[in-house]
Amino acid sequence: MMEIPEEIERELKRRGGIADLLDRVKDESVGEKCRTYKALSSKLRLKILALLNEQDLCVCLLKDLLDIQDSKLSYHLSVLKEQDLIDGTRRANFMIYSITDKGRKYTP
Repeated sequence: MMEIPEEIERELKRRGGIADLLDRVKDESVGEKCRTYKALSSKLRLKILALLNEQDLCVCLLKDLLDIQDSKLSYHLSVLKEQDLIDGTRRANFMIYSITDKGRKYTP
């Protein structure tokens, strides 16, 4: 085994060793965070989150506020929804989007 500083080795042993450390940092958890950060890597998606943090909005209003085409808005909303950052509810002829608790954690 490689040589490591004593204080690091003591803390590592106190916490269960290398195997336990690796167990606590699961690949699935890292992958989930990676997907979330990728969803947040767009200025437009962050703006959508910020708007929805202020209030629930329908697609038609989001489209006007952001001045983008339907297909582009639809794509960005689906990315945010896939990562559980927003939620959509159909009310009559309108699709209303709201921010989730997870989305609030990442709102600029």
